[in-house]
Amino acid sequence: MKINNIVTTPYLDQKPGTSGLRKTVKDFQKRHYLENFVQSIFNVATELKGSLMILGGDGRYYNTEAIQIILKMAAAHGVREIMVGQNGILSTPAVSCLIRKYKAAGGIILSASHNPGGPDGDFGIKFNIANGGPAPTAFTDAVFNLSKTLDTYQIVEADDIPLDKLQTCGIGNMNIAVIDPVNDYAKLMESVFDFPRIQSLFSSGLFTMCFDAMHAVTGPYAHRIFEQQLGANVDAVINGMPLEDFAGGHPDPNLAHAKELVAVLNSGGSAPDFGAASDGDGDRNMIIGQRFFVNPSDSLAIMTANAHHLPGYRLGVRGVARSLPTSQAVDKVAQAMGIDCYETPTGWKYFGNLLDDKRITLCGEESFGSGSDHIREKDGIWAVLFWLNLIAIKQQSVEEITRSHWSRYGRHYYTRHDYEAIDIDVANALFDNLRGKIQTLHGKTYFGNKVVLCDDFSYTDPVDSSITTNQGIRILFANESRIVYRLSGTGTQGATLRVYIERYITDTSQHNEPTQTMLAELIQVAADIAQIPQRTKRTTPDVIT
Repeated sequence: MKINNIVTTPYLDQKPGTSGLRKTVKDFQKRHYLENFVQSIFNVATELKGSLMILGGDGRYYNTEAIQIILKMAAAHGVREIMVGQNGILSTPAVSCLIRKYKAAGGIILSASHNPGGPDGDFGIKFNIANGGPAPTAFTDAVFNLSKTLDTYQIVEADDIPLDKLQTCGIGNMNIAVIDPVNDYAKLMESVFDFPRIQSLFSSGLFTMCFDAMHAVTGPYAHRIFEQQLGANVDAVINGMPLEDFAGGHPDPNLAHAKELVAVLNSGGSAPDFGAASDGDGDRNMIIGQRFFVNPSDSLAIMTANAHHLPGYRLGVRGVARSLPTSQAVDKVAQAMGIDCYETPTGWKYFGNLLDDKRITLCGEESFGSGSDHIREKDGIWAVLFWLNLIAIKQQSVEEITRSHWSRYGRHYYTRHDYEAIDIDVANALFDNLRGKIQTLHGKTYFGNKVVLCDDFSYTDPVDSSITTNQGIRILFANESRIVYRLSGTGTQGATLRVYIERYITDTSQHNEPTQTMLAELIQVAADIAQIPQRTKRTTPDVIT
């Protein structure tokens, strides 16, 4: 086995965001760009030497080429064995499952999640540690610091490994297992949910579903689990073939991008009873009923309130966590249940310590992500199975389950307004202006709503005492309404300003109003306080969810 030491020049833009390094495909195709970042990972993750590593991605453009490079670099760095998904496919939840089940030292996931794919789209790479979750900030900071001074990387001279068939092979002293990407994950789902109970939904012939895989990674998982194992209707899965460019679509499971699914569920009498979608790498989900959308924040609250009905959670929910911008709907449930509810920064890695320390059982984010202690990633297929299992138990529709929840706990009207691809300097100036207003906003009243708290959110991890600052500007009102501003770290072009607005209503007679109507005054307040039209030259957001 010949190991080559390749001379390289460092790139200074390889700072990982909340979900690893995301750039355009063209960036990753630059000379030595991918290799530099992978070398930096191996330099930090020295535990990979002599150990098992998991490798796979969402099948987007450049996925297979990147896998071949990483395999050869792993061999050069003494990795003992790699498990890689057939055709390079592994969902992010499946990688977490495999790391935990086979006690791997870590895993590399190739995905830009919900970002567009194809030659002109985006690509991404992140490292998951031995607990199955995303690497913590200390790790990603170390990788970034090394990448800025890197001058060589190591790679083995070897032929590419065929990934289209299940096999065991090797490069030098490193064993490679090309595995079925679905098997282990499907077995885990069977242990968490009551599959016979869900099967009874479909065997009755009275219940149908539609799952939109958006031509992304969850297609094989959905076909196997929903259609083959659970016996769902034959047309239950749409857009189930993973494609390098996601058929030109934007694999983000929300009302703006899953338009085909929304149209099917809004089609009247012929509509399926249940609809769902997942994203590029399979960790996000959208749940909808007939002409009825479930806000992800409400979904987390409903899961928390009902988890004890499901086999995997019959011992109860220890606690729950949500990200800062996620609505406070789950807080009401936790209060009623007498369990802890943690508010964390955005990014799934912040839930890892809470899960490992057994402080929480469930967690979620408003950005269509929810999960539990079964793995250390958010999990789209898991969320769909959770809802199917709940429907089978309660014998109620998606809308009936949600409205019953609102009747008991109140409704949090909630929306997110995204202003995409803003010039970074403009976005930073907008936030600097907001931070300057923090002290002056306290006590002010807008449309009868008094500000009782305004701050730049910081988080002290209750497990390791690490401190994370500058996570978003939040404004809390006396009537439990909120406005939160954040700059997103998941895009590749400019900056994305996200504005989150929520209003809490207990009066059930007001639970049927359009969300944007109920939030209109607060939407105006949010725009005025941040001076969004003046500073961004945008009068409307690019995406509303």
